[in-house]
Amino acid sequence: MATDFFQQQDAARRGTTRLVVLFSLAVLAIVVSVEVLLAATMGYLGRDRDTGAIDWTAVGDPRLLVLAVAGTLVVVGGGSLYKIAQLRGGGRVIAEELGGRLVDGSTSDPVERRLLNVVEEMAIASGTSTPPVYVMDGEAGINAFAAGFAPQDAVIGVTRGAATTLDRDELQGVIAHEFSHILNGDMRLNIRLMGLLHGIFLIGMIGYFILRMSFFSGGGRSRDSKGALPIMALGAGLAIVGFAGTFFGNLIKAAVSRQREFLADSSAVQFTRHPGGIAGALKKIGGFVTGSKVENPNAPQASHMFFGRATSGFSAMFSTHPPLGERIRRIDPSWDGGFPELPEAGDGASGMASPPGAAGFAGAEAAASASPDISNAVAQVGQPTPAHVAYAAELIDRLPEPVVAAAHEPYGARAVVYALLLDRDPGPRGLQLAHLEAAADDGVYEETVRLAPIVERLDPGMRLPVLEIALPALRALTPRQVGRFQENVVALVEADEMIDLFEWSLERILLRDMQASFGRSAPTRVRHRSASAVQAPLAVLLSVLAYVGNRDRQAAEGAFAAGWRVLSLPERRLLTHEECGFAPLDAALVELDRAAPQVKKRTLEAAVACITADHEVTVEEGELLRAVSAWINCPMPPILMGS
Repeated sequence: MATDFFQQQDAARRGTTRLVVLFSLAVLAIVVSVEVLLAATMGYLGRDRDTGAIDWTAVGDPRLLVLAVAGTLVVVGGGSLYKIAQLRGGGRVIAEELGGRLVDGSTSDPVERRLLNVVEEMAIASGTSTPPVYVMDGEAGINAFAAGFAPQDAVIGVTRGAATTLDRDELQGVIAHEFSHILNGDMRLNIRLMGLLHGIFLIGMIGYFILRMSFFSGGGRSRDSKGALPIMALGAGLAIVGFAGTFFGNLIKAAVSRQREFLADSSAVQFTRHPGGIAGALKKIGGFVTGSKVENPNAPQASHMFFGRATSGFSAMFSTHPPLGERIRRIDPSWDGGFPELPEAGDGASGMASPPGAAGFAGAEAAASASPDISNAVAQVGQPTPAHVAYAAELIDRLPEPVVAAAHEPYGARAVVYALLLDRDPGPRGLQLAHLEAAADDGVYEETVRLAPIVERLDPGMRLPVLEIALPALRALTPRQVGRFQENVVALVEADEMIDLFEWSLERILLRDMQASFGRSAPTRVRHRSASAVQAPLAVLLSVLAYVGNRDRQAAEGAFAAGWRVLSLPERRLLTHEECGFAPLDAALVELDRAAPQVKKRTLEAAVACITADHEVTVEEGELLRAVSAWINCPMPPILMGS
């Protein structure tokens, strides 16, 4: 069954809300337990000398309640916030904690080259930035994960066992599964789970510490045991409370994760239309000597992020993944229950049977038609089809080798971007090259000059995908290099004293990615829950789109009206050119990104109605629509040609 991107975004946000509610209830229970423990300790210390009766009046002492609440909030809340802040660096931090090694985009290793190729295909097909890929070299089990706060800072991690044991179709199924987590908003929920559970875990650690300290400071000697007994009891009590909190926290984590795994399995089949790929990967896990186990000591806290069950346990109650057999049968109802017998991970030979792009290009016949087909563009947001995957494979296969090689390493990636921005007019082009010769890092100017003739010959539809391929290499730049790179991009864009649509689209996508990758953007919070709350930004967006596709004022007014009708809002006029330039458009998109998912859906539907009002769609309009969609965090797959 097809899933709806916008519904899944809503579901992920509701899941976060439920998680916060459950976490709050857990903290409340911990507060009550801590207060009882403190009251019992104080009551024991102040017990009646004659009868030995414990004084329980401390339970009603408001100062004790304040101490219990404050102490619990400081420990649990502080621990959770610290952990989430520690993970603020996004997926890269998690990948490194799990022992991942960043795969060099220019690697010549055939296993790693195939893995990067599959990830690039899925990224282009889904309309997202290509995530950096990490390989967990010391892990023989078959597993993978996606981590990050948003698609712009996401990473893909794959164990060495998965990279070498799975064939290309199976690897594609696993990567499609992980892209579902990226697209459906699961990653941010997963990071919050890690943070919240860490805070609860600290309560037990403090109790264990108190218990050990009281024992070694005299609790083990009979003369001092009476004085140390209450402290030991308090430590033991806190340890039990922490254990109970972690127990129920893991139950919450398991319950939240299992349904998302079923959805990701279903989405992987939907993306590739090849159930045998992901089903084959799951079957190999069942028959593999090490299964999907991950040995890294940090794996338990990130167990819910993995493709397969990363840790072993005594009970399936705490498993963050559904039973393997149940997952396989949902994908392959004819499965006989048997697993293939596999040896230890080899050198990857079994995975090299299918060459890149072997699936062919389903849309090749349509590619020769006159205009892009955007009729299903909104329905396909976050939902790439097999045609998009095939298109991506064919596109990568057709890209000139020098451009692909350059896009995979930091120096070349900068040169590729500069070459994309070079003007065809000799006047501005001369100014651009002179600026790069003076301001670009050593060697980048020469590489730009070498690549420029090749990049100029690229089809218009290849330009943004080339940028998406180059983004992982650009993330490897140092902060100083990033600053100079961004200054040069702005200088190239402004050299002719006018900004065209492609320049704006490239600059917006690049800026969005750089902000997220280098920690300069916070996760977007929903502030607008209805279209009426963003009428002004919507008017700017639709006016820009109306002018892009229509030179005639009357035709532009008709296009604007067609888009505005979709919104079911009070009538509004087309803005003037001065009111809807690129600066107002930037400001409008910032506000639209703060809208609820269903408002974003209506925004894109209105944009499509506006573009198609004249029954003609240009490549430039399609690129602008995708850039707008990316800016408001609604990844749109490539717009294929229609008949």
